[in-house]
Amino acid sequence: MTKPEPSNFILEEEKILRRIPRTIVSLSMAMALVALLLFDPLTGLFVFAGGILSALSFIWLKQSLYKLLLQGKKKALKSALALYSIRLILILGIFFIIISFFSEKIIAFVVCFSAIILVFLAETVLALTKMKKWKN
Repeated sequence: MTKPEPSNFILEEEKILRRIPRTIVSLSMAMALVALLLFDPLTGLFVFAGGILSALSFIWLKQSLYKLLLQGKKKALKSALALYSIRLILILGIFFIIISFFSEKIIAFVVCFSAIILVFLAETVLALTKMKKWKN
């Protein structure tokens, strides 16, 4: 029995999912350079750190989702609840540390931590333009 060939849609989806973390890091690097020029080096560092954490969070989410989908339904639900609870606690811990020690830099961190939203928006627009070209 041979394995069916993956469709072009699945290949394109994988390409996009591999590209998202790189795009987040690139965007955060550009934003960090701007912050470095406009503000101080610590602000630039926090902007870049927010982007790196966002990219790592996306990679972790993608990998854990693939693993969870391979498990049985009951086991996957328990694993998902445990994993996302740990993930939420880690993210809240990072925010707590930054707020406690660098409260004036939290906005710089959050700006690039939220860069994933801009990357998702850009990838969506890119995918929609490709779909429109494909239909015509």
